[in-house]
Amino acid sequence: MKILIETLVNAPLSTVWNAWVTPEDITHWNTASDEWCCPSAELDLSQGGRFNYRMQAKDGTAGFDFEGEFTAIIPHQLIRYQLADQRMVEIKFTALKNSVEIIQTFDTEDNHTAEQQKQGWLSILNSFKNYVENKTH
Repeated sequence: MKILIETLVNAPLSTVWNAWVTPEDITHWNTASDEWCCPSAELDLSQGGRFNYRMQAKDGTAGFDFEGEFTAIIPHQLIRYQLADQRMVEIKFTALKNSVEIIQTFDTEDNHTAEQQKQGWLSILNSFKNYVENKTH
């Protein structure tokens, strides 16, 4: 099953793209809640390149590596990757007049309900939106 989430980010396309693919920026926005953090992010932004974003609870009780391989990159337009568990993810960036539309589609996993997954991924996308909009204003 695939889930689609989307948002509008009020910032220029270059700012949005750079915040999505720069490790230092990723560590600031890649969280679903205030109880979690992303202490490290590494990526090789190229087709066949790998990425690893460390996700962990701030209290140290839980954590995991969000990792995979980029399968397609079109700068300022599209990122596709395959997660370590073989699920596929696609992110499309579309420049509008004063904002950027981000549409993200991902395959679900079996450990959580579709609604839980949608809300988790949407929380991260909203964290990204807030980070970029506060960074540019």
